[in-house]
Amino acid sequence: MKDMITGINHITAIAGNAQRNHDFYTKVLGLRLVKKTVNFDDPGTYHFYFGNEQGTPGTILTFFPWEGMQAGRTGTGMATEIGYSVPAGSLDFWAERFKALNVQHGPVAEKLGETYLPFQDPDGLQLQLIVPKKTDTRQPWETAEVTAQHATKGFHSITLTLKDIDATAKILTDIFGYTLLEQEGNRYRFITGAADNAAIVDLVAAPGTPAGVVATGTNHHVAFRVANEEVQMNFREKILSRGLNITPRINRDYFFSLYFREPGGVLFELATDNPGFTVDEPLDALGSALKLPPQYEPIRADIEKVLPILK
Repeated sequence: MKDMITGINHITAIAGNAQRNHDFYTKVLGLRLVKKTVNFDDPGTYHFYFGNEQGTPGTILTFFPWEGMQAGRTGTGMATEIGYSVPAGSLDFWAERFKALNVQHGPVAEKLGETYLPFQDPDGLQLQLIVPKKTDTRQPWETAEVTAQHATKGFHSITLTLKDIDATAKILTDIFGYTLLEQEGNRYRFITGAADNAAIVDLVAAPGTPAGVVATGTNHHVAFRVANEEVQMNFREKILSRGLNITPRINRDYFFSLYFREPGGVLFELATDNPGFTVDEPLDALGSALKLPPQYEPIRADIEKVLPILK
């Protein structure tokens, strides 16, 4: 299993107001702020990581909160739905909670034999709480209001909406080792046997749908999980052999990354498990301090003046 793609590592999206984004994911959804850092290419913008206690791969949703950015538009060529795994019997709790907190949400529905509750974050990002067919045994992060009985366990799936799924499906099957599990209408579910959770990618064929616009309220990229740099670089060679452009390895402090755009237009990342989020602060203090990449430490004071103050 170590030389395979082992599911989703993390998903990165774009938000607007930083405080609003922080409060929704920590207070409403009950996730842990695992890391508070900055965008490597725009250090005047936060990069938030929300997940479980340790920031385990497969639980981490990250955001670039760009204040004042225009709203994006979901469409083809992007990841359009993020699915979180939740315990059986918890959807009524979440529906009531969303109603009480004025969270935009739809009715409980079913697809591919699983019940789910669709909802949106304050920027319009499309998410779903899904009760998986197979019990998810991952330990969630708990808060006083969102206990383990109802808390999210981490990712269930990611949905990619595409004009044509064929070329993307070949990346998943021929390179990443996924297999087609089942189909319902224009939704095709792919799964990897190398992971117990965060293992599903749904491809939705939508040939008549306009291309999406990546901005506030949309997904920026999807990161797939590899054990270490050696495995990662082996996959880089496989991707290059398909004639696709892929970046050199980039050190993101908490993992190493490669990026490429798959044929359907979605930005994919391959991210390592190592070194993890405790590399620069202890487990019990994760997310409590602003952590900067080494190249920005000399201008920390200037960065802190620009970043919004979180309450």
